[in-house]
Amino acid sequence: MKTLLTRIACACALGLAMGTAGAQPAPGVTSSTILLGESAAFTGPAQQLGIQMRDGMMLWFNHVNAQGGVNGRTIRLATRDDGYESDRAAENTRKLIEDDRVFALVGYVGTPTSKAALPVFTKAKVPFVGPFTGAELLRTPVNPYVFNVRASYYDETDRIVEQLLTTGSKRFAVFYQNDSYGLAGLTGVQIAVKKRGGEIVATGTVERNTVDVAKAVKAILPKEPDAVIMISAYKSIAAFIKMAKKDGYDGQFYNVSFVGSTALANELGKDGVGVAISQVVPFPWSLKVPVVEEFNDLAKKAKVDINFSSLEGFLVAKVTVEGLRRAGKNLTRERFTEALDTMNDVDFGGFAVSYSPKKHNGSMYVDLTIIGHDGGFKD
Repeated sequence: MKTLLTRIACACALGLAMGTAGAQPAPGVTSSTILLGESAAFTGPAQQLGIQMRDGMMLWFNHVNAQGGVNGRTIRLATRDDGYESDRAAENTRKLIEDDRVFALVGYVGTPTSKAALPVFTKAKVPFVGPFTGAELLRTPVNPYVFNVRASYYDETDRIVEQLLTTGSKRFAVFYQNDSYGLAGLTGVQIAVKKRGGEIVATGTVERNTVDVAKAVKAILPKEPDAVIMISAYKSIAAFIKMAKKDGYDGQFYNVSFVGSTALANELGKDGVGVAISQVVPFPWSLKVPVVEEFNDLAKKAKVDINFSSLEGFLVAKVTVEGLRRAGKNLTRERFTEALDTMNDVDFGGFAVSYSPKKHNGSMYVDLTIIGHDGGFKD
């Protein structure tokens, strides 16, 4: 009997040992590291958006790593340049998942690029956190792998239309990028106008990664709109504003946050005075907000530019790290998404994020800023 029990015990022990030895760690996870992936524009007309987003994320990741990492693991970030082009973003996503074997994807930049990546990471069941886009296609219906940190373009355009109507503007034009990003913004304006009042009297488009805005200017200016609501990237918007002002237009210009506020102000120079931009993060120089003060302290030490986009990257990294921390030592993609799903009204120091299995829109925060005479911003 004793011999039989000994054999059973040995067999059980051997089975457990084999099970432990055969257990496969989650992709991108080792005993000491977690590998995340990002595809964004690091070259081309939208490169400042990708650079600023990456720098903001790395600011927090590096700080966390210096404190010992997350549950004993340090965070690494693999980046691939998509130049703000859809086909490159899709291919980068495949390579990040299959070749680099990242654990999760973070901080993608742009609607068309995120749209191209969507079927790739969804099929692979890879978490996709904090894309720099407010497009509805990443929000409705809820995708179990997408966790948005920022407010939507619908939130932003609603706030813009509300502000314009409050100040007496009623006739609007929409200048938008001719792709999924621009159409998302246009739809947001249309919904806001139907809800709040006003009228869209003209529209004009520009192709992605170009500054050929002459046709759009000619389509919009003769209608004499009170304001032009703009849904594009900083290069083309700067070109439109400069041309419109040269042609005598003296109405208002309102942009959504994706434009890249600092990059736009730099492109416009003296022509930027009074240009308005909606923002989805707190004012980056408002040191009364705890998370902004923390961001400024770390950015100054690391010599990282302080702007809206780098602050957004910083916040995306904060959300990601909190999800990783809550997922625990035995890290899997499933545990990570479950951890994010239970982050209900988490305050990161003046910026709150809330998720549930039926809601993956972390924040609805929207504020308005304008470019001042010194090229800086006023909130």
